[in-house]
Amino acid sequence: MLDLTPEELLTTTRSVRYRLDLNRPVDPALLRRCVELATQAPTGRHEQGWSFVVVTDPERRAALARLWRKGLGQGDRPMSTDAMERAYVRPGSMERVWSGLRHLAENLHRVPALVVPCIEGRTDGLGADRQAGKWGSLFPAVWSFMLAARLHGLGTVLTTGNMPVEREVAELLGIPYDTVMQAAVIPVAHTVGTDFRAAPRIPVDDVLHWDKW
Repeated sequence: MLDLTPEELLTTTRSVRYRLDLNRPVDPALLRRCVELATQAPTGRHEQGWSFVVVTDPERRAALARLWRKGLGQGDRPMSTDAMERAYVRPGSMERVWSGLRHLAENLHRVPALVVPCIEGRTDGLGADRQAGKWGSLFPAVWSFMLAARLHGLGTVLTTGNMPVEREVAELLGIPYDTVMQAAVIPVAHTVGTDFRAAPRIPVDDVLHWDKW
């Protein structure tokens, strides 16, 4: 494990795209440990309805990567730089964000492990209260998984390219679509170097509201 203080762990767990080591295998026992730590996250009504589908088989990874690219609207071909910019650039964003996504799209099949976090029960068409309760029961565990990965020298990035093709991904991975929702595809790999730093962020006073908006 890396020698990180709690604050260092929280401030240096980055979305890693360029610095995923595509050539170094990840020990399944290490992935299992990260999931084990993730299951300690709080969950609504103590239901513990999350699951993590870990995909390491090369052929299945490649098939999942193809579906993920399809979900981004690019089929089997990497999205062009212009298309990536049109689809994903927002005011104030940086070139590195969309170029990193393009790099990931070109190499997703090479990432040693792809993790699909899921939650029991579907919320299609339900109100914000039910949506918040369901996702709020899953994403603390997802973030715990990503923190655990960072602590053990692994890089992750939360992506949602599977969601537009969720039913097809469910068929590929044997996920019961009618009763289980996917939330993301998380590439997991050892990182090239471990010297991640805190990122530039909006000043806290711009996002902190006392007592009212």
